Amino acid sequence: MKTQFLDRTEAGQRLALQLKIYANRANVVVMALPRGGVPVAYEIAQALNLPLDICLVRKIGEPGHKETAMGAIAADNVKLLNLSAKRYLKITNETLEEIVSQEQQELLRRERVYRRNCPPIDISDRIVILVDDGLATGATMGAAIMWLNYQVRSQKQLIIAVPVASMAAYKQLKKHVDRLVCLFIPKHLYAIGLWYDNFAQVSDEQVCSLLSRSRVPAI
Repeated sequence: MKTQFLDRTEAGQRLALQLKIYANRANVVVMALPRGGVPVAYEIAQALNLPLDICLVRKIGEPGHKETAMGAIAADNVKLLNLSAKRYLKITNETLEEIVSQEQQELLRRERVYRRNCPPIDISDRIVILVDDGLATGATMGAAIMWLNYQVRSQKQLIIAVPVASMAAYKQLKKHVDRLVCLFIPKHLYAIGLWYDNFAQVSDEQVCSLLSRSRVPAI
């Protein structure tokens, strides 16, 4: 299998070339899904001279297979759950509630660590470019879309930008946004990391560093 991207930095730089029409526009903001989406989004924001913020979501992984999503959560008690997967895996309501509670705690921890004393960028009446390092099931991106629609109903446009996506996730999410920019849609995705030479886990320190370097007053 041939990889498509050296790393998340290169993926972000290549995505930025597809998003040049949004460069230097006062009504556009880039939002990243931590942690893996932050290095990708950082390159887009830098190349296009746009502000960068985060959209905090957490994947709900299958018990024993945490990398396989059966849903996702976002702030304000937003949940997107695959009930068919829950039934197939015979997961009880109590077990699911326990998993969700644990991920909600991690969501709160990340918000404290990443935001520090910086308030979120106001995205009212702005074009939002929502970025991740890839879409497998699309669960976390779906939760992010739900949260954005719940939080701010007046964004002008919502755009997803990702380096790679499964065909199923691409078709599903495309219906819920104004535009979906994806560089590569393989016939069989298998795993997002297989399409990168370097897909090392992104640390909290890296996220904080990139956000700190990118922070500018809201335009």
